Parts: sequence; C-alpha cells; structure tokens
Amino acid sequence: MISKSIKAAVLCSIVLFASCKKDEKQSDNNEQSTAMSNNMLLQEWTGPYEGVPAFDKMKVDDIKDAILTGIELSLEDIDAIANSEEAPTFENTIVAMESSGKELDRVYTYYGIMSSNMSSPEFRDIRAELAPKLSDYSSKISQNKKLFERIKAVYDASQKNPLPADQQRVVDLTYKSFEMNGANLDEAKKKRYAEINKELSTLYTTFSSNVLHDEENYVTYLNEDQLGGLSESFIKSAAKIAKDKGQEGKYAITNTRSSMDPFLTYSTDRELRKQVWTNYYSRGDNGDEYDNNQLIADILKLRRERVELLGYDNYAQWRLQDRMAKTPENAMDLMMAVWPAAIARVEEEVQDMQTVANELGDNITIEPWDYRYYAEKVRKKKYDLDSDEVKQYLQLDKLTQALFYTAGRLFNYKFTPVEEGSVPVFHEDVKVWEVTDKDSGKHIGLWYLDPYAREGKRSGAWATTYRSYTSYEGETNVLASNNSNFVKPAPGEAVLVSWDDATTFFHEFGHALHFFSSNVKYPTLNGGVRDYTEFQSQLLERWLSTDEVINQFLVHNKTGEPIPASLVEKIKKASTFNQGFGTTEYLASALMDMKLHLADPENIDIDKFERETLAELNMPEELPMRHRTPHFGHVFSGEGYATAYYGYMWADVLTSDASEAFKEAPGGFYDADVAEKLVKYLFAPRNSMDPAEAYRLFRGRDAKIEALMRDRGFPVPTTK
Repeated sequence: MISKSIKAAVLCSIVLFASCKKDEKQSDNNEQSTAMSNNMLLQEWTGPYEGVPAFDKMKVDDIKDAILTGIELSLEDIDAIANSEEAPTFENTIVAMESSGKELDRVYTYYGIMSSNMSSPEFRDIRAELAPKLSDYSSKISQNKKLFERIKAVYDASQKNPLPADQQRVVDLTYKSFEMNGANLDEAKKKRYAEINKELSTLYTTFSSNVLHDEENYVTYLNEDQLGGLSESFIKSAAKIAKDKGQEGKYAITNTRSSMDPFLTYSTDRELRKQVWTNYYSRGDNGDEYDNNQLIADILKLRRERVELLGYDNYAQWRLQDRMAKTPENAMDLMMAVWPAAIARVEEEVQDMQTVANELGDNITIEPWDYRYYAEKVRKKKYDLDSDEVKQYLQLDKLTQALFYTAGRLFNYKFTPVEEGSVPVFHEDVKVWEVTDKDSGKHIGLWYLDPYAREGKRSGAWATTYRSYTSYEGETNVLASNNSNFVKPAPGEAVLVSWDDATTFFHEFGHALHFFSSNVKYPTLNGGVRDYTEFQSQLLERWLSTDEVINQFLVHNKTGEPIPASLVEKIKKASTFNQGFGTTEYLASALMDMKLHLADPENIDIDKFERETLAELNMPEELPMRHRTPHFGHVFSGEGYATAYYGYMWADVLTSDASEAFKEAPGGFYDADVAEKLVKYLFAPRNSMDPAEAYRLFRGRDAKIEALMRDRGFPVPTTK
C-alpha cells in the first residue's frame, strides 16, 4: 500500500490557518528562532543531494516540541495570506499556500518514520497526545473563513477566465478539498465538525496502537520437534528472532504476515497452524483492553454524523465523489461483477485440496488454517510446482537489481549505491541509492530501502516520500523510500522470498517510480486519487514475470545457476492458480469496507455485522478476509482507504487492460513507444490531469473489465 507524507494524512486540505495578526506575533520571533535552532527536527536539511533528513540524530524527546512549534510557525506563515488586503490572486493566495508550512513538513518526515518504521511505547504515548492537537490544527485550516473567501474568489474568477491547465487543477483541487471539509458550513456546524475530527484522530491513533500491541505480543515459540515441513532458511530466521527476544534455543513465529504466511504454507503441525492463524486473524479482536470492535463502531458513527453535516447520506457517498468511481454504487457494481466468479473458483480450489487431503489419508475437513498448506500440495500435484523450490531463485538482492533493470528499460533511470555513512539513515538495515538519468547523468533523487521486519515497525509493505518533485520554486529532487517486512535472515544467509512477496516488492517500487517520474509544478499535484494511484504500482508487478527479468535475475541462492526453463514454464502455467483465494480474501475486505460505511452505524455490533455480511455474501468458510475488521488498518487507523479499499480492484481493471497494450506491442513489455506513453501519461502527470483522461491518452479508450477476468482465469462476462 502507498504511504504519502504525514502532512497529507493529517490535513484534509493543503492550506494553513492564521489566528493572530503580524504585529502580535513579532515579539515571539526570537523565541521561535531559539526553538528552531535547538530542535533538530525543525531545521533545514543539510548535506549532499540538496539536503537530506538527519535521521541519525532524530530523538523521540524532540517530536512533541517540534510538532507544536511547527504548527505555530505554519499558522504564522498563513497569517499574511488570510489577512492580506490585496485582491486575491493565484500567486498571492494559492501559490503562497503551497509554499507555507515548510518547517512542519520537515517535522512530519521524522514523525512518519517514528510512526511506521521505528515506533516505541514512548512515541506512541506522545502520538496519542498530539493527535487531537493535529486535528485542531487541521480544523483551523479548513474552517478559516477569511482564507476560504480568498480561495473561493480565485476559484470563481477561474471559472470565468480559466488559468493554465496545471494552475487550474491546483485551484480546483484546493477549492474542492475545502468544500468537502466543511468550509461552507455555518459556525455551529463547523464547531461540531471540528469536534468530530478531534475525536476521530484519537480513535485512529488508539486503533493503530492496539493492532501493533497484538502484533508484538502474540508470538508463537516453537521447540525443535515442532519444525516439521519448514525450510532451513525459515528455521534459521525463526531461531535468530527468538534469540533476539530472549528465547535462545527456541524458534519464533511472529504475528505478522511475512512470518505467518510461510508457516501456514509449510508447517506439518496442524494444531500449531491453527494457533498461528488464530493469533494473526484475531489481532484487535481478543476481548481485552486492546480490542478494537467498539472503537470501530464509534468511528463509523462519527464519520456518518460528520458527512450528514455536509448534506450527504453516508460516508461512502461523500468520499467517492472525487474518485474515479464517483459513487459507491459504481464501486459495488465492479466488485459484485467479479465476486461470483471468485467464490466459485474457491469452491473448486477447496474440492481439489480436500481430494489431496483424502489421498494422503489426513482425515480432515479443510479449515482456514489448512488452505495455504493444502493449496501448496495441489500446486505441486497439478503443476509439479513447489513454491519452496521457486523461492530458492528469489533472492532479495537479485530482485532489487531486477527493479533497477526494469526502471532503466522503462524510465531510463540508473541506481547507484550511496557510500555507506554519507547519507543518514534511521536504522542500520536501511540502504540508499542515488537515482540519475542514464543518458544525461542528471540527478533525480535518492531511494531508501528498509527491507526487514522488526519490533516497532508496522506490518505490510509501503512506499513514501520525504521530498517530492516540484518546480514552482525551482526544481527539487525526490527522496523516496520502500519499506518491507521480510524476515531478516541468519548471518550469511540469503533473503529468500515467495513469488507473492516478490510481486509486492515490484508493486511498492512502482509507487517509488511514480514519485521519481513526477514532473508537476505544484505540491498539490503530487497527491493521488485513491482508486487510481494503485494502478501504476500494480502495473509494475507485471515486469517480474517477463523473460528479461526471469532470465537475468532469478538465480539459485546456492549454486548461482539460472532458473531452469522447465520451472519457468510451470510458473507461467500456474499463473492463475489459487486466484479464488487471492481474489476472494481481498474482495471480502473491500466489500466489508463499503458495506460498513453504507450501513446505519447506530448501535452497530461490529462482530455481528461482519458475520452476517459474510453470510449474505456466501463467503466460503475455508478462508478469512485478507484484513478482518478489527485490524483493518487501511480503513480504521485513518481515512486514506476508508470506502476506498475497492480501489485495488478498480486499479486492477486498468492494470490488466494496460498490460494488454504492452502484450500487443511489437516490443512486448519493453516496447519503447508504449513505455514512452506509459511515463508521459500515466506516471509523470501525477494528479495534474483527470485520471480517466490520462488513461484514454495512453490507451486511446477506456479500460475494459474483460482483461481483468482473463488475467484471473475467470469466465469473461458477455454483458458490458
């Protein structure tokens, strides 16, 4: 999943509020300067590459003062805009807003690392304290009457005399953001709107902390006689993790997907599989002080109340108006067009698994903790394909080189390792590369990679930016990162990953390439449309299975021999294998997200709603949702993916259709002409043009769902 700057996550709009006049603030300048000079988090970035974050010097103790000072400074910045006596123009209002709050932007970079990569109990306490203050700050911005009047004046003028395309887009997005966040409400409703946001900010923070607590505290320790079926590399990693946790001589299965998934796939101990499965899918749902069910009910109720203040019937209706789907009905139509084929395929997959279990004399009925285990046996039986055999050719360092090769062929980028110690990092595991243009040598930015799971790091994989490209104040370079949760190997061992994890690695790198290729002038245009922004990253996944990548970078971790052609053929033949599982577990979460926000939240029982909704959907009992509601962080630790988790499927329609454009081209996936259009229309513009129009410029038409169904091996619908 993509992680934008913390500022974008906290602020519903990109503008800042001023509460005091200039002359009242003048006397505080010396005090603020002292605060800035003493607090490293506020200071301008120095050093090479146009300045870089001082990650090696950041301290949790500094974050509270830095955030509070940054808020004050950014509010002061905007004072001149909101109270200017000059007639509002694009330059003195919109551009001035784009340029404000730089100190706070810098603090948010460190705040984001502390939240996602290097969290600690001490930081979580501070984050909980800061959440309502950041919400107040956001509300002061979106509800500043003088500021909105100036924005509206610029917007109204632009409707009569349109501005240049990129400027018009910034104005439209800024005005729409204010409008969606209550700028037109009366004072009483504005007050309640702000109160709701403040309450929600605390709930989101608590939700995240509860999930992280359960990930850190539900660890399964194994003895040597409980390792049946597990690979040597996995066992060594589990031993190291246990040792690091003070349990030398044992083997730790952590409560994260990267540890859970391979264990459920290979462990021969069914009771242990059940225990590990239960731990993972019960995160946030253990009936204790870290249980999230009531929090979710409270969140849903507050979200509904807030959008009702704006005149909407439900949260989904409000949220989707500026997305590609436009309405919840359109999003539901897409999901329900795929759902029947997905659950039908699950039924077939379960039958195949039950047959294998019976043949082995296992005398069991397939349960959720059996799915991965027996699916792997079916894969071997049907395709003579052993996932662990494939894994021996999927080394993280070689896959990283494959990313660079793909970026070089499509984007003309070169990645060069930065000398260790020359760029500060927040953990010794983080490595940095310089990104340049292959032909001209022009510096584009830095790429940070934080690959391994550790305590205090949130689960999953994501991409983020520390600095985005803009040119309105002179060109800036890009500082971007990819973050994964691979299990760190024992010393001297290669990091071997599954095909699914390798696919995710390519996916997140697609986000990074989206950042690096940006050619937008203004910061606002680096934002994303949620059901479109996953498209570019999902598309990049397709290059993992190209012959050029397979033949060069998939080599055996012991012998160095390239992957045999016979094994590659098996991988390609099995490309639609287990699509019932993959599609259904995802769609169940996406449908649950939407249905929760369409339902009446009054007195909602989350556990009951989840059970009844899944029953109505005829959800197969043999597998769970990818993200059960109590730990659905995409939706309830903030609002980025709320009623937007369907966006992966929406984006996948675009992905499948765009992939066929490459398949049809003379040069295939490395066709120069199609690649040029890919960068020009789908990556570089970011949000500077309407996504639907951008896709039509690339493809010559709208995307079609038929390509998606073909990709997944599902029956292609005969109706539109």
